Amino acid sequence: MAPREQRVTTHHLNGAEIRVYTHLAQQPSRAVIYAVHGFRGDHHGLARIVSHLAHYTVIVPDLPGFGSSTSMADLEHDVNGYAAVLAQLAQELQLDSSVHLLGHSFGSIVAAKLATTRSFASLILLNPISELALESDQALLAKLTSGYYEVCAKLPARIGEPLLRSKLFSDAMSLVMTKSKDPSTRAYVRDQHRAYFGGFHSRATLAQAYRASISATVGDYAPQLDLPTLMVGGMQDELGTPQTQEALRARFADAHLVMLENVGHLIHYEKAPQTADAIENFLQELAASS
Repeated sequence: MAPREQRVTTHHLNGAEIRVYTHLAQQPSRAVIYAVHGFRGDHHGLARIVSHLAHYTVIVPDLPGFGSSTSMADLEHDVNGYAAVLAQLAQELQLDSSVHLLGHSFGSIVAAKLATTRSFASLILLNPISELALESDQALLAKLTSGYYEVCAKLPARIGEPLLRSKLFSDAMSLVMTKSKDPSTRAYVRDQHRAYFGGFHSRATLAQAYRASISATVGDYAPQLDLPTLMVGGMQDELGTPQTQEALRARFADAHLVMLENVGHLIHYEKAPQTADAIENFLQELAASS
């Protein structure tokens, strides 16, 4: 597969320096996708999916406080704050209502909120958050993790920073979340988490963003949205069971749900070709019907 041409731009909004990575379409160009990555990720997390969408221009900002983007001074690092800055960024990038909006994991909540504030051609949600972590069977883990982030944010930097950036922590997450039995896939996920899981700007930002990630769901915004929506989930996703995904789908006016077998919350790593196929089929059907 031929490499995509990538352009990197820098934008200054709300006290943050935000990096935006634009993957230009290989001709012919079909459409533009504006993508929001998940918690503790950055633009690298969507790279495998982007590589399979060669006919689309895909724009992926590093959210403020993560990857190459610094934290915001004027807004909270929560769903409302991220949606607000992404709306401002869309304005700077001159994105119009023909653009398709995509969000993964925590980014699915942010994308859903953003779609209530401005027009998009469609909404694409990957591993959408369909149930509150604090009310799911992951409640204890969510509480412990939240406490861990809060304590590390208050500890002296020489202690808190290494704890949050430790490979032991990221390896444990990789072990729990990866469903594939393929050694190369498992190694890829581990290496991705090791390389980028520690790429946060500050401990305070990280704690804010985590609180936001467990305090809202896509369902908080779904009833307000009537644009065509694609949901792609994993059958073994601890953060969104098939039952809660179907219940979420029913809250949208116009949503289609695709559930992938043998994968959990990491479809962007483990099932990138299948996820890209679902996106491609959805967008081609939209284009054909317009």
